[in-house]
Amino acid sequence: MNSHPDIPAVAAQSASEMQPEGVAVPRDPEGFVQLFTKTQRPLYLFILGQTGNVQDAEEVLQNANVVIWKKSDQFDLGTNFFAWVCQIARFEALQYRQRYRRDKLKFSDEFLDVVSKESVTHLEETEPERLALEHCVQKLSARDQELIRKRYQPGSSGKDLASGLGRPPNSVYQSLGRIRRVLLECIQRSMAVWDR
Repeated sequence: MNSHPDIPAVAAQSASEMQPEGVAVPRDPEGFVQLFTKTQRPLYLFILGQTGNVQDAEEVLQNANVVIWKKSDQFDLGTNFFAWVCQIARFEALQYRQRYRRDKLKFSDEFLDVVSKESVTHLEETEPERLALEHCVQKLSARDQELIRKRYQPGSSGKDLASGLGRPPNSVYQSLGRIRRVLLECIQRSMAVWDR
């Protein structure tokens, strides 16, 4: 029974009935969402290497994400998700380049294919270090995390940061140096433990 007179009653729908038309239901929706979310940044960087332009990379990422969701039921959990989404993104980047051949500087599809394969390999090889860095940043104090975040946001410089904090630049540089040393030592310890 409807508890509020102004709200029309809606029949209960199953998850498959609420799914938008043309979009597949992954075999493990929660696992798929976790993998999808985790790979967005590396996938964007991969696409950026394909397009060489931030705006183009963002558009290709959006197109690739639509295809990834449509094909989500085709992914087998336990296989290499990043390699799978990179294949989709590579194809989307190729289609995008064919639609918008506006740049004077062009690279052959063969060259871009080699670059994309190298990018996937490099990203896979550096993933343990990225995970260690993420883990170590979370161990920093909230104040140090904020200082690092502000320093490495796009367009930021040490001088701008010092000015915004009302601190002398040398003081900020010393703090950043200390935080970098702490992070480096933490990453080295984490990698040594994971390599065992």
